[in-house]
Amino acid sequence: MPLDPGWASLAEKAAELNSRYKYHAAVSVMEHALGDPDVGATTLVSSFGAESVVLLHMLSVMAPETPVLFIDTQMLFPETLQYQRDVAEKLELTNIQTIVADPAALDYEDPDGTLHQFNTDACCNLRKTVPLENALRPYDAWITGRKRFQAGTRAALEFFELDGDTRLKINPLAMWGREDLEEYMVNNRLPRHPLVAKGYPSIGCAPCTSPVKPGEDPRAGRWRGSNKTECGIHFINGKPVRTSKENAA
Repeated sequence: MPLDPGWASLAEKAAELNSRYKYHAAVSVMEHALGDPDVGATTLVSSFGAESVVLLHMLSVMAPETPVLFIDTQMLFPETLQYQRDVAEKLELTNIQTIVADPAALDYEDPDGTLHQFNTDACCNLRKTVPLENALRPYDAWITGRKRFQAGTRAALEFFELDGDTRLKINPLAMWGREDLEEYMVNNRLPRHPLVAKGYPSIGCAPCTSPVKPGEDPRAGRWRGSNKTECGIHFINGKPVRTSKENAA
């Protein structure tokens, strides 16, 4: 959607929306964002990971027909694929769209499926970032499950932020803590990802995710042994973020 003439920039639009919904709760932010004409066409992007069911449940209550983009990197745990099917059925989400990388690009850039072993950034870009960017083109905004407590780079996270120069990102759970997520899941009797009970509090692709030991940061199992903490789909002030685990703790 072209920028409304009333807005000088997308940044001004985000600032106005943040002011408008500054004192709203997560459910209210999501509900209004889905129906606010100033936000535009909106989708929810979900990994169907450890905490994804919270936003998916909110969506199922408010607008179950809303498009949900699920990126299948073709390297996900079998448990994640089954969980995706189970949650979609239980919550009666009617518009889940599975996104995959272009087969020709996979054949050219990762013909033997080993790219992740020597270049994780390139693998994430091929299997996740590029497919998602293509899938987001029809939308003016997308909903994420990002939260302030997850990383130092997210400490000042707002409900609305820029995603490049053409799109908004909506973070309804920005102000929530782990206890809020737990309470919501318990109160609504939501199904848990089966790998959480096996020591995976943060779940990505199978080759790049390992169990987390007691006392470790919940994201310590993601790309263990490297400084990588983000797959590349998230931006800060419109720019892709690359941070060290020390900054993300």
